[in-house]
Amino acid sequence: MRRLRTRLAGALLSALALTLTATGCGGSPQAAPSGTPSAATAAPANRVEPLTDRPVPELPVTVRSADGERVTVEAAERVVPLSGSLSEIVFTLGLGDRVVARDVTATFEQAAKLPVVTRGHDVSAESVLSLRPDLVIAETTTGPEEAVDQIRAAGVPVLVVAPAGGLDDVGPRITAVAGALGVPAAGKELTRRSQERIDAVRADVPHRESRPRVAFLYLRGSASVYLIGGEGSGATSLIEAAGAVDAGAASGLTKDFTAITSEALVKAAPDAILVMSKGLESVGGVDGLVKIPGVAQTPAGMDRRIVSVEDGVLLTYGPRTDQVLKSVVAQLYAEDGEER
Repeated sequence: MRRLRTRLAGALLSALALTLTATGCGGSPQAAPSGTPSAATAAPANRVEPLTDRPVPELPVTVRSADGERVTVEAAERVVPLSGSLSEIVFTLGLGDRVVARDVTATFEQAAKLPVVTRGHDVSAESVLSLRPDLVIAETTTGPEEAVDQIRAAGVPVLVVAPAGGLDDVGPRITAVAGALGVPAAGKELTRRSQERIDAVRADVPHRESRPRVAFLYLRGSASVYLIGGEGSGATSLIEAAGAVDAGAASGLTKDFTAITSEALVKAAPDAILVMSKGLESVGGVDGLVKIPGVAQTPAGMDRRIVSVEDGVLLTYGPRTDQVLKSVVAQLYAEDGEER
């Protein structure tokens, strides 16, 4: 089951990477598709906010990697994070000037000029090694395994971090990265700041007697990929933090993702649909989304209630999670005005 979930995560990352490559990854704003909320609904900033006090790494350190390996880091002058989420953590810790390359999903402004050496689940060991890194940070879903093994075989320390699955993973992922970089105190500070900001957003979520049902749809029109998230999709934690119910999981979908059918959507009966912005664009915006079989028959489709967040930040559960949650809440309860 673990290997199956890893393959699925890799497939989704690859689809995301292909979409970001096709549409450009500089992070420039795109016109909102017809029927979607405007940028005024608290869209996450396309910049990360580093800690005020820039930390100084204290190395060497030996840390435990999520794959069971013990990793000794002697230096962290040339760091290569193999996902956008990991890049975001390094930059927000205040060590972005040490990052020498990025994954295509690192779409925030400070990383835009870095060379792209990986595309989601398609790591090029040769490209990474050509940059002479002294630390590579990966996730358990990073692959292919042969590429990661090749980087390790070349003598480069590789820290593997457990993938993000929900809000509870924000702190542990920051702690893991900060520990390997020799800045554990900065990791504690960033974790504290992140949690305080998340808590502040959650405290301002409108309260309803009947919680709205939200379905997470993964859409890639160019590849004809149309999936609805269930248990383990990664969206449940975010949806629940916004005061809503994960419609897919609540309807009994036990798989991470299930192909969209009219029956599955009608059973889920979402009041709103959560999507990645590029995915929504790939199906022709809201007008195209409601043409997918079953969508128009749901309360969300009838009301055209769509919550859209930029692909590179929606489910990363990193230092900008509070901004993502704020955007989801603002769009989900847009008609509530000041009511709480």
